[in-house]
Amino acid sequence: MSVKQKNLLDILIEKNIVSAAALEEIRKEAELENESIEEVLIRKGAISEEKLYQLKGEIFKIPFRNLVGYKVPPEVLKIVPLEAAQHYRFVPISIDKNEKVLEVGILNPEDIDAGEALKFISHRHNLRPKIYIITLTDFRSILKEYSSLKGEVKQALDELKKELDKEAKKPDKEELGEEKIESITEEAPISKVVALIIKHAIEQGASDIHIEPSEKSVRVRFRVDGILYTNLTLPIRIHPAVISRIKILSHLKIDETRKPQDGRFFTQTSNKKIDFRVSTFPTYAGEKVVMRILDPTIGLRELSDLGLEGRNLSVLKRGIEKPHGIILITGPTGSGKTTTLYSLLHILNQEGVNIVSLEDPIEYYIDGVNQSQVRPEIGYTFATGLRHILRQDPDKIMVGEIRDNETAALAIHAALTGHLVLSTLHTNNAIGVIPRLIDMGIDRYLLPPTLILTMAQRLVQRLCPNSKRELKPSPEMKDLIKNELAQVAPVDLKNYGIKEPYTLYEPKVSKECPKGTKGRLGVFEILEMTPQLENIILKEPSEMTIREEAKRQGMTTMLQDGIMKALRGLLGLEEVKKELEE
Repeated sequence: MSVKQKNLLDILIEKNIVSAAALEEIRKEAELENESIEEVLIRKGAISEEKLYQLKGEIFKIPFRNLVGYKVPPEVLKIVPLEAAQHYRFVPISIDKNEKVLEVGILNPEDIDAGEALKFISHRHNLRPKIYIITLTDFRSILKEYSSLKGEVKQALDELKKELDKEAKKPDKEELGEEKIESITEEAPISKVVALIIKHAIEQGASDIHIEPSEKSVRVRFRVDGILYTNLTLPIRIHPAVISRIKILSHLKIDETRKPQDGRFFTQTSNKKIDFRVSTFPTYAGEKVVMRILDPTIGLRELSDLGLEGRNLSVLKRGIEKPHGIILITGPTGSGKTTTLYSLLHILNQEGVNIVSLEDPIEYYIDGVNQSQVRPEIGYTFATGLRHILRQDPDKIMVGEIRDNETAALAIHAALTGHLVLSTLHTNNAIGVIPRLIDMGIDRYLLPPTLILTMAQRLVQRLCPNSKRELKPSPEMKDLIKNELAQVAPVDLKNYGIKEPYTLYEPKVSKECPKGTKGRLGVFEILEMTPQLENIILKEPSEMTIREEAKRQGMTTMLQDGIMKALRGLLGLEEVKKELEE
């Protein structure tokens, strides 16, 4: 341990930031976990990262520099090789060409070897170093810039260009036919381009990858938290090779470009298997590909992690404990219905229970659940599958979606004959499910004994917990909040600590959350079958009468659920309104 390190730790004790006893425990943990004492101090929350490195800067008489939101120019990154940056724990920040100065961010200025390496690198480029203390988070963030998607793909494309140039110089060169394209896709550069796109999509938490050709280029977009972002633009000439590589991975026909195809492949990353569902689609500029990323660690989540809480959570848990009946989840495409279904299946999946599912497509594989993929093109539909499921001695049945009268009737029949059925339906809210089923031809007298509950949901971008800022509600917002919360049970408001004066929150861009949001959270509403609702269904099942019963039950609407989450800093109220208005 260096003298300076001792001084840093002594100062932490002197300033009562950490006790000597606690520091000894932290030192032992650092040795055990093979981490630096600084890393453990930060991880344990003994001191904020910025304050720790500011203090270190004062000891070494080196200025501290905050790099939140700063991007190092690619030409500057080339000055310090990645291997040197990782080993010596310093990174380039910028170059002052007039003064011939290389600005560098460093973690361990006491490291003599790091100092010598920095002098050597600077001298080689005719520059003199100027060092700053930076945080570990900023150091790691700049290291990631070395392996940015654009940079890595550019390197792979440069390799491909060299190979294509060699091909062009051959006297017997030929056009890029199907066989030639297939050959090129097996070569390292194209395989690397596709692998890099997939790798970065996973790292960014994308749910989908879109590869879209136009007349002059190919746009690669990732869908993150429900929004599509352009991440990369590729030259149009490699489009056939990229598409062919994806088709090879997915076992699709390379020479079929005139009609859509569907396939699947998986990859192993970070000790987990991630599935990719692939769809090709012919456009005027060439084939478009969409790859849905199916990460099982995201798909199988606890109900509370989805945003279910309070009355909604207790009613849903009570519902799935019933031995038979039907539970219907509703919402538009992309509202998280399938994820909720899988979470319910995960709870129901126990020894002694036979669960059979009909899906289109199967998104996540669950050990112990008998999952079946419907294939309408060969006559294997939800309806035909349901008929056969009943011969498989099931206890619980999951039907991906009720799309027609026949499937609805069979699902109701399965619920009547002693099975618990989970499925989805397209309506705007939980109240609209009952009129929708009646419109589909289901006799109203069959609903009271079968329907357990209906649930509607939407997904809203979640505010980043560490980079949101307070926002005073406008008069219009205050009126909206007051009117909606007046219909919420006082016990719920008390449980969530909601009271005036109200404070809302909005996204704040930071290094950790470049968009100010992180992930998505559900807002829900649940209508439960009650004796009062049974009478309404048999007499006058209009949306108005059902809505009155929902209020009597104490149903929290999606808007009310969203407002309560917004007042607790989980969501932005504008985003809640926008999602519910769409």
